[in-house]
Amino acid sequence: QVRLAESGGGLVQAGGSLRLSCEASGRIVRADAMGWYRQAPGKQRELVATISSGGNPNYAESVKGRFTISRDNAKNTIYLQMNSLKLDDTAVYYCNARLLLSDTYRWGDSWGQGTQVTVSS
Repeated sequence: QVRLAESGGGLVQAGGSLRLSCEASGRIVRADAMGWYRQAPGKQRELVATISSGGNPNYAESVKGRFTISRDNAKNTIYLQMNSLKLDDTAVYYCNARLLLSDTYRWGDSWGQGTQVTVSS
């Protein structure tokens, strides 16, 4: 069993900040690339930010300069610091990870359940 546990979502006013966390746990050896995606009502899921195992980040243009992704490899955890939030950032945010599974010693792709971020005016 593998689990991605997200936390940190909530309601915030425009211009405010939130910090999301996602911890991978269970029968895993290690995590490779991890990232955040989001899905707003009526829209497709889109990439927000990813980070390699070496710590190299990649951002969607819409969040560059406002969001920062980071990771703690010892804890198999990633974070998303979201500043200067806008109404358009309202969405369910999903954690994604490429994990080396200890049962099969194969790589697998896992998703979290999602955490709601709502930005109000």
